Amino acid sequence: MLSCVTAAGLSSKAALRAEVLAARRSLSGRARDAAATALARALLDLPELVSADCVAAYLSFGTEPATTSVLPVLRSRGVRVLLPVLRPDRDLDWTVYVESDVMPQDRAAWAPGQSLGVQAVSDAGVVVVPALAVGTDGTRLGRGGGSYDRALARLPRGRSVVALLYDGELLPRVPSEPHDRRVTAALTPTAVHRFSAAPGRP
Repeated sequence: MLSCVTAAGLSSKAALRAEVLAARRSLSGRARDAAATALARALLDLPELVSADCVAAYLSFGTEPATTSVLPVLRSRGVRVLLPVLRPDRDLDWTVYVESDVMPQDRAAWAPGQSLGVQAVSDAGVVVVPALAVGTDGTRLGRGGGSYDRALARLPRGRSVVALLYDGELLPRVPSEPHDRRVTAALTPTAVHRFSAAPGRP
């Protein structure tokens, strides 16, 4: 995956995004499957997730660390699972995942259920978010739309925010801007990384 030295030296988010995405595309299907299995196990065993009765997650696509095996397990535990729906203004609405949902490989083909509104994320005890990289201070690098930064700003203080990464995507430093929101933990296939700062601005 990424060389931390190279990635840490990149000055712009765009350059870092391009490097991470290129590294992800270079992973074999076998490597992505192995990472997905390890991440699912680590996520489902996470203490805050085990005790949560409502979790906001996401439907992975492309080369993102896969989440599709996690969603039905959470639902089988009786957890209320919320999935995001991208609005035209790039904010996130939310809908409830139900077991009858078909989880396609391409989330563009997924038909969401009833809209719960942008504030519904605040019901979640844990929010599982996609990320391209996370800094050692918890700063998250997303795809640049700002959707999750707006959503995370609506969370009550003390909520857990967990990013899923491949090995090599936890970096010494990630470029940040005032609107960026931190995560409380990042999972890689080989480790759980926790950050002392509460979710908020870097």
